[in-house]
This record gives sequence, C-alpha cells and structure tokens, in this order.
Amino acid sequence: MQEHTSFPPPAGSKPAVVLLSGGLDSMVCAGIAREKGFAVNALTIDYNQRHRCELDAAAKIARFVGAERHVVLPLDLRRFGGSALTDDIAVPKDGVGAEVPVTYVPARNLVFLSLTLAWAEAIGAADIFIGVNALDYSGYPDCRPEFIAAFENIAGLATKVGAEGQKLRIHAPLQFMGKADIARETARLGLDPGMSWSCYDPQPGNKACGLCDSCRLRRAGFADAGLIDSAPYAA
Repeated sequence: MQEHTSFPPPAGSKPAVVLLSGGLDSMVCAGIAREKGFAVNALTIDYNQRHRCELDAAAKIARFVGAERHVVLPLDLRRFGGSALTDDIAVPKDGVGAEVPVTYVPARNLVFLSLTLAWAEAIGAADIFIGVNALDYSGYPDCRPEFIAAFENIAGLATKVGAEGQKLRIHAPLQFMGKADIARETARLGLDPGMSWSCYDPQPGNKACGLCDSCRLRRAGFADAGLIDSAPYAA
C-alpha cells in the first residue's frame, strides 16, 4: 500500500472518503467534496489496469485538492481478466455504442465502493464520494443511480456503525451531469483538466489515444462546453 500525505484540511472539517481514480470525473468529484467543506481522504485502487497513467494523475489531484490522506491500494484484477482494461483484449476505437463495451470491468464499482466503505468506517467517515455519471458515459451498469441508491442501503446493513443507527451517505454529485457540465465544473472549481487521465489506451509519450470511448466522451464534453482540454492527445 502506497500512501501520500498533503497539507491538512481546514479545522473542523468532517472526513469523507473520495474514490479517486485519477480520471476527469473523479477529479471533479474530489473538488466538489473539498468545496463542500469535507476533509478529503482519497482512495485509489491500483488494479493493474492497462491505463496506469491514471495512478500518477490521482496523486497529482490528491495533492492539489489538499487531501488529508491518499491511499493507493493494490488489487490485481488482471488475475480475473474479462475486460479490455485488465486482459489482452483490444480497446475499441470505433465510437460509443449501445451495448456495454469490453472496457467494462466486472463489478468494479461494487468492489471499489466496498473497499471505500471499509476505509470510511475505519476512520469514522459517514460520507463517501464517487464520480459516477449516468448521462454521457459508456453504459456501465455500475454507474446507474439505482446501483448507487442500493449500495447506500447496503452500507447501512453491512457495517457496525450502520447497525448502530448512523446514516452512511454515498454522494454521486456528477450522476446527472453531461460531460459538458463536468467540463464546466473544472473551470468553476479551478481544476486543470490536464491533471486528470481518462484514456483507456495510453500512447507513447504519455499521450491519450483520442479514439477510445473515454477519450471521445471527454473531448466532446469540452468541445460542447467551449473549453480547452489541456490533456495531451496523440490523435
């Protein structure tokens, strides 16, 4: 487990755990958590993903938002495979389709939120932030509002603090934002888009491919918002 510590949060801040992948959405989510006055405890899962550039991005973002703690937790999902992000499967480059794409990692958000919940309970945090989005996204089932609501219910049933009556909240502030809205949030929050990493298929020189689903959605969002995306693209 790798851990980075930055400057302390404002006095009196309530702790929250933010699931910080290093992607654009998770960066904005972390910025919103800090804006709301929470002491950010950032959790990044190193699942041996193809796009490992996002781990460096997560570290930059955690420092920028002044995370009280940043834990990078190893969990080798390549042992399972079943996804273009964790197996020897080509990342699609032909645009966002109607079906769940092969970049879906089986039960990823369910697994990651469970780990986030465990850390939140350990440090006495009642608030968890996750940057899932159900509008401009690749159709992953574990990004749907129904899943987030169900997990919040499970959090109350599966934990000691929940059994004792404490309310555990899962915040998904980007849930109903389009990518253009999320791009605008980077400007409003003073976040540099170039700190984040969205591409599923990194190219030489640490450049984004520009053609995978994630790149296409991100680039369209900034274009629709009339903003410049400072991330480097190969295409």
